[in-house]
Amino acid sequence: MNPSIKYTRLSKDDAVCLLVDHQAGLISLVHDFSPGEFKNNVLALAASAKYFKIPTILTTSFENGPNGPMVPELKEMFPDAKYIPRPGQINAWDNEEFVGAVKQTGRKQLIIAGVVTEVCVAFPALSAIEEGFEVFIVTDASGTFNEVTRHAAWARMAAAGVQLMNWFGVACELHRDWRNDIEGLGELFSNHIPNYRNLITSYMAKK
Repeated sequence: MNPSIKYTRLSKDDAVCLLVDHQAGLISLVHDFSPGEFKNNVLALAASAKYFKIPTILTTSFENGPNGPMVPELKEMFPDAKYIPRPGQINAWDNEEFVGAVKQTGRKQLIIAGVVTEVCVAFPALSAIEEGFEVFIVTDASGTFNEVTRHAAWARMAAAGVQLMNWFGVACELHRDWRNDIEGLGELFSNHIPNYRNLITSYMAKK
C-alpha cells in the first residue's frame, strides 16, 4: 500500500450532509439510475444523516425557474434544517450563505449528493477540496444524464482527492460497530434494501 495514502474515515462527530439541487425539475434529467432506485437512494442517504444526527443543509438552484422546487420528502424529513434557495449560482460554493452555513457547523467532512453529478455535485466538491475540507461524494444519491458523464465526473473528483462512496458505505462507516445499535441500523437498512429486510426479519425472529 502506498504509505502516502491515509484511510480517512467518516465521523458522525465531524461530518455535515449537503443535499444539493435534488429538485423536481432537475431530477427528470437523471438517467443513470431508474427513477425508483434513485429516489430510494436519496431518501436512504437522508435517513442515514437523520439517524446519525448529522447536521444537514439543503440547497436549490433557481427553483423559481425550470429546475423546480426541492423534492418535498427532503424538506419534510428535515423541517428544521438550514435551507438555502440560491437565486442563480450554479456552483453552490459561489453562494455566500451556503458556504457560511457549512462553515458555521465547524465540521470538516462534507458528505455531498446532488443533481446533476458533473455540475451541482462536482463544482462544490472541488471548491471545498480547494479550501481544505474532506469531501465524500455519495455516488448513488447523485445522478446525471448517462454513465459517460457520470464516470467523467467521478474521475475528475477522484483526481482532486474526493472520496467516492455509496449511501450504504456511508452508513456503515459512520456506525463503526454493529453492537452500537443492531435494531436501529437494521431498520434503516431494511427500509431501503428489500433483501436486507428478509435478513433482519430472520434475525429478529430468533431473538
